[in-house]
Amino acid sequence: MTSLFKLIVQERDPKKLGPFLLKKGFSHQALNNAKHHHGMILVNHKRRYTSFNLKIGDEVIFVSGEEKKNQWLKHSNNPVDPVLETKNYILVNKPANVLSIPSRYEDDDAIVNRLMGYFMEKKEKDLKPHVITRLDRDTSGLVLVGKNSIAHARFSKIGKEKFIKKYHAIVHGNFAEDKLEGLIDQPIGKIDAGVKRGVVLNGKSAQTEYRVLDQVSGASLVELRLLTGRTHQIRVHMMYLGHPLYGDPLYGIDDNFSRQALNCFYLSFPDPFDNKDKIIKIDDPLDMRKLWQKLKYKNS
Repeated sequence: MTSLFKLIVQERDPKKLGPFLLKKGFSHQALNNAKHHHGMILVNHKRRYTSFNLKIGDEVIFVSGEEKKNQWLKHSNNPVDPVLETKNYILVNKPANVLSIPSRYEDDDAIVNRLMGYFMEKKEKDLKPHVITRLDRDTSGLVLVGKNSIAHARFSKIGKEKFIKKYHAIVHGNFAEDKLEGLIDQPIGKIDAGVKRGVVLNGKSAQTEYRVLDQVSGASLVELRLLTGRTHQIRVHMMYLGHPLYGDPLYGIDDNFSRQALNCFYLSFPDPFDNKDKIIKIDDPLDMRKLWQKLKYKNS
């Protein structure tokens, strides 16, 4: 399925068509597909080469070519929960215990597989999911997915700092009155040959903002914002503070909660297709809400 994009040349834009499109987030591969795989590039409704000289006010129409299909990508009939959907991307509420993208060992029921099934059901089987913001298997919440390679490329041009992700976590222990909010600025790196990470001197820079929303005896509800995107960052930083997540025996204790109590409830980003900032919020899932109510009832 091809997609059409309209752009108007502004004063500060590059004056050659190729650099103009690259700056707008279209990849070299997208330009090649448009030229050779049933797409086209028009300036003021006339086909032009990428060397064409633009002037202010020109209308550029980019019609994407056909995207190469991955014949090994399987579709799943399990449901997805769309929160926001446009022509070029979809934002879904990922449940816990589901991968964002297929792995070598589990290739049939990630969010990508489910979206393949979702697109087929809508008779849009030529769309191909490209995950832009992913979550760990056990983390629930908002995941942004491009519907085509051009959407993925244009979002990739946006600085990571422009994507604001906030989480709710339920953690063990209580915070002192003078520690109810703060910035954790501690480097994270591998501590063994496996998947486990920790705060280590030679690790990569990592920063997490946190704010305690509520506390009961022995447990706290915390809001967190990632300023960097290291593997297991929230889990490691909470462990570092002495407040491991419920359901996270890798970094804490075995408390019988079925998964790490972590949900991405907030995502904001600049939309490269309409130049508006999007802000999306969702409720925490039922299992986390039940856990918090149980903890509150236990201490009432």
